[in-house]
Amino acid sequence: MNNPLLARYAECIFWLARFVERSENLARILEVNETYGRDRSGVQNWLSIVELNADEAFFAAKHAEATADNVIRFYVTDAENSTSIVSAIGNARENARVLRPLVSTEMWVALNIFHNRLKAIAEHELAPGNLNLLLTEIKESCQTFTGIAEGTFYRDQAWSFFRLGRYIERADQTTRLLDTKYRLLTGETASAEEVGQWHALLRSASGYHAFRRVHTSNLTAPRVIGFLLFNPSFPRSVYLCVREINRALIELKSQYRVRRGNDACEGVDALRALLESRSSEEILGAGLHEFIDFLQRCFIDLTNRLSAAFFGLGAPDAPATAPLALSRQTMSGQTMSQSLPGQTMSAQISR
Repeated sequence: MNNPLLARYAECIFWLARFVERSENLARILEVNETYGRDRSGVQNWLSIVELNADEAFFAAKHAEATADNVIRFYVTDAENSTSIVSAIGNARENARVLRPLVSTEMWVALNIFHNRLKAIAEHELAPGNLNLLLTEIKESCQTFTGIAEGTFYRDQAWSFFRLGRYIERADQTTRLLDTKYRLLTGETASAEEVGQWHALLRSASGYHAFRRVHTSNLTAPRVIGFLLFNPSFPRSVYLCVREINRALIELKSQYRVRRGNDACEGVDALRALLESRSSEEILGAGLHEFIDFLQRCFIDLTNRLSAAFFGLGAPDAPATAPLALSRQTMSGQTMSQSLPGQTMSAQISR
């Protein structure tokens, strides 16, 4: 018989997984932008990263221009920015500290070493010639922690919440990448400049080589969108993430007899059915931005539902299926929140 999991522990493990996943994604996006992210005039577009994270207002209050130096410092070492890698790993460590009775010693040690390394980043490591080395190290540290968790974390209810956090964050980040680049994904054929942008987009999602295994030629907007949204075998596709979220919820309900969260399960089922019924051509025709915006609202709503059901943060204002009802409408003209899950929640650090 498994011991009951405290709501505080469930909340902490959920956000621990999200913060580490978020840090890896952000490091990869910064690295790809440094290497590939040039617009048609040959200038690197760093503002797109600020837009991807919906940080325009906060960034503008601190910096007059979205230069490479300003954006890199804002997202790597700025402790006042809750979206930065330093802040995210700091929050992950605080959650892990609360979870010391549950997480393995190896997980705790790896996160501590990573946290201390980030605090010791030197000025010269942020310079153009050294930045890629630093970002690669950050990615590998996140991947090391995830691998240690896979190999040492006990498989009980806590593991289900770890998976929920990881896959909700991963799906959200994939939709944000698509939403930022959607204006480039137009037409049945691609110019040389657009091909370069699509390559950068796929690399930002660690999907370039996997995409080429599926599509060896003719890189087009529908193929890129279909791969990132609907591919059932790519680990960062929205469909695979939703499928894994569904599995974690089913496991909580069936194996551990968790009584709450039925509305979240129903919402995920509806979202999965929606993804299975749409094609990239249909979405491009109806409006990619509107569809992505809708998905982001679903993930925010799902996070709120899980928080209300399992973490004791109070009931949300609307039923879990409310955003999903929009799938049967045109979804045009819908304005949805761009706030990052976690930045508007109280579950960032230990309670």
